[in-house]
Amino acid sequence: MSLRHCPFRLPALLLFFVLFALSPLASAHKASDSYLILDVSGSQVTGQWDIALRDIDFALGLDVDGNGEITWGELRARQPDIDAWALGRLGLQRGGSCRIGVADHLVDTHTDGAYAVLQLRGECPRTDAELSVSYRLLFELDALHRGLLRLTLDGSSHSAVLAPERAEQRFVAGESSRLAQFGQYLVEGIWHIWIGFDHILFLLALLLPAVLVHENGGWRGVARFRDALHEVLWVVTAFTVAHSITLSLAALGLIQLPSRLVESAIAASVVLAAANNLKPLVEGRRWLVAFAFGLIHGFGFASVLAELGLPQQALVLSLLGFNLGVEVGQLAIVAVFLPLAYALRNTGFYRRGVFIGGSLATLAIALVWLLERAFDLKLIGS
Repeated sequence: MSLRHCPFRLPALLLFFVLFALSPLASAHKASDSYLILDVSGSQVTGQWDIALRDIDFALGLDVDGNGEITWGELRARQPDIDAWALGRLGLQRGGSCRIGVADHLVDTHTDGAYAVLQLRGECPRTDAELSVSYRLLFELDALHRGLLRLTLDGSSHSAVLAPERAEQRFVAGESSRLAQFGQYLVEGIWHIWIGFDHILFLLALLLPAVLVHENGGWRGVARFRDALHEVLWVVTAFTVAHSITLSLAALGLIQLPSRLVESAIAASVVLAAANNLKPLVEGRRWLVAFAFGLIHGFGFASVLAELGLPQQALVLSLLGFNLGVEVGQLAIVAVFLPLAYALRNTGFYRRGVFIGGSLATLAIALVWLLERAFDLKLIGS
């Protein structure tokens, strides 16, 4: 049977493929991170390592009864295995290998769920050499995983993001380049917009109609690329200015909002942006929508920055670097999306499949996020 005579219309097929492609995002929340705090003074090492229970379960299988919940009993029964697994993927050297052990076990809660807390104690061979930190937790299972390190080395503060391509990093007491801090937070800003699926979907929901004009109840392609570019620049600039304001205020501790409220509001912003594409209520001034909801998204970025930790000796530079990184990440998305969207703007594939189908898919995914975040539900397994 040919596609022309198939009972399914082409737009329906396009919508199916869009939904299929985006369906993994429906269960996507915060990317996998662990939080490693180390204090190395001379040869003595103390610290704390927070590892998400879902990550430990993914690697070791903690949920014995398979009910989707990890109890304290299930966690306690596997503590020796957890210690061996974690410490086997962390190495410290200062004049030779440092001996590290787990002194105590706790449980804590971060914005994305429960974490096992390993209280660390140890000793290094030397008191005055450089410190090398080697980290490979979960890298063999999840290339997106990151270890967020806050280190105090003989009184000087350092921070780093441990990734597969930066799994081993070296630190010298008293050396903390502000330019290096700026560069690191710039990279992390880019990285976190690219893995911030809710931020990306909100941005795309606002960009989808940028190459179209709504008139007489329908959509047609814009006449000139310049018109689409003008619309996109307004949207991206408004979003950037707004999230920069609240990101800075929250990161500096001047304004704080409950995490669940922020995450729910971000999901709601995606819902409303996608719904506006399907039934336009705000036309010609989408930059106002971008600015209004960008204020909320700034608090979301701030929660990421809080977990990374802002080095006090380079506070402003690090904040600027992260903010600039987010902007660079957004512009990279725009640079890929806009020329393709403009080239396809007058095709049924774009108007029905990408624009309508993509908006429907985004609306469905964001509704799931909103219900999960507002009511603390787990509708789709992560």
